[in-house]
Amino acid sequence: MAFPRTSLRAFLSLAKKSLSTAIESSRAVTIVVGNESADLDSLTASILYAYIRSSAPPQKAFTPLYIPLLNIPAKDISLRPEFKAVSHHANIEIAHLVTLDDLPKDSESELRSENTRMILVDHNNLQGELGKLYGSRVLGVVDHHEDEGTVISDTEPEPRVIEKCGSCTSLVVRTLKSAWDASSDGSSLSSGGAHAQGDSVMNDAYMIRTWDAQLAKMALASILVDTANLTAESKVEKADTEAVKYLEAKINLSPQDAKHWDRSKFYNEINTAKRNIDDLNFQDILRKDYKQWTENNMKLGIASVVKPLDFIVEKASRQTSGDKEDEFVTAIGDFMADRDLTVFAIMTTSTSPSGKFQRELYIQALSTGHAAASAFAEHAGQELRLEDHSVAALSETPGAMQPSSEGPWRKIWLQKDVSKSRKHVAPLLRKAMTIK
Repeated sequence: MAFPRTSLRAFLSLAKKSLSTAIESSRAVTIVVGNESADLDSLTASILYAYIRSSAPPQKAFTPLYIPLLNIPAKDISLRPEFKAVSHHANIEIAHLVTLDDLPKDSESELRSENTRMILVDHNNLQGELGKLYGSRVLGVVDHHEDEGTVISDTEPEPRVIEKCGSCTSLVVRTLKSAWDASSDGSSLSSGGAHAQGDSVMNDAYMIRTWDAQLAKMALASILVDTANLTAESKVEKADTEAVKYLEAKINLSPQDAKHWDRSKFYNEINTAKRNIDDLNFQDILRKDYKQWTENNMKLGIASVVKPLDFIVEKASRQTSGDKEDEFVTAIGDFMADRDLTVFAIMTTSTSPSGKFQRELYIQALSTGHAAASAFAEHAGQELRLEDHSVAALSETPGAMQPSSEGPWRKIWLQKDVSKSRKHVAPLLRKAMTIK
């Protein structure tokens, strides 16, 4: 049975309360969860999937309500100012987002695996504690990363969509487009549903168009950021352009939203918010967009940062008064030790002095990871078009930071193939960690 169509704000509040009830009463629950970096794409893809699916669930759905889960503790939401910017346009409350804090501390006994099913969006291999508990309970997937082969081939009635795309949210839009249109025809709205939410002067059809526009703007936020407003030719796929067209049509059906809609202005607002990390400390900058994997009994962590490496180095040195290079390497070492990492990489994106988009790649590895780091440098260098690089804050002479046989293995490159993001670099590093 489908849940009556309601606003996104009301849905998220319902989802949060329903999860609590399911935990207390040991009821079945379906959770839609994004990846561990909990970036904007994971947020919008999980909410969009859960909202539309709950309004129009498939016939053999495990549960009629789908709960979107943000794969971070609630306190880490503050590291993502773009969430706040999007929440304003989507008319949702940050406090209504379901996070890891909403799961029971003893999940194995209080949210039993036999009562739980997971839908993965923006990843296709459930990692960490969730993976240990519910990895065998994955019911479906919509993702744009390399297929790791961990999700079963037959996921009916849920989709198994894993393909290249600029944004995972674009794939969710394409997958659930028919269900969204069906839920917008008015029949899924309970009688007086709009009026019950304080909109008595507006008719139901008007409210549905308003809710659709709010949902569309939320979805557009991640698609536009991930594709640089559809200008990143190496990333943009047909699904992205079609999704943007479809979502903008939803906005234009809402009179109050259509008259104010400006896609470029909207993109610039969200993108600026995402890049606003000046007030974050060193550790939080690395935690903001971070993913972790285990390969060959070694742990790999990769942090994506929207500022150049010299900015990160300066952040590390501001917290101490010693030599910048020593303090940076030590701070990275502490970050790795806290997570038991063998290999750690920082991928930066920024604009060069000449105004061009650029990527830097920094890798630091423990002695047990020297072989893996060296293998990556040897095998991935040509594919990523890696060039030796130096940062003034670390060294005055280009190439001075070279791999060392003693202490941590360290190396900085300019990644000349800027089309390759973390979803391309991570598999290469993980492969290098399996080479013996």
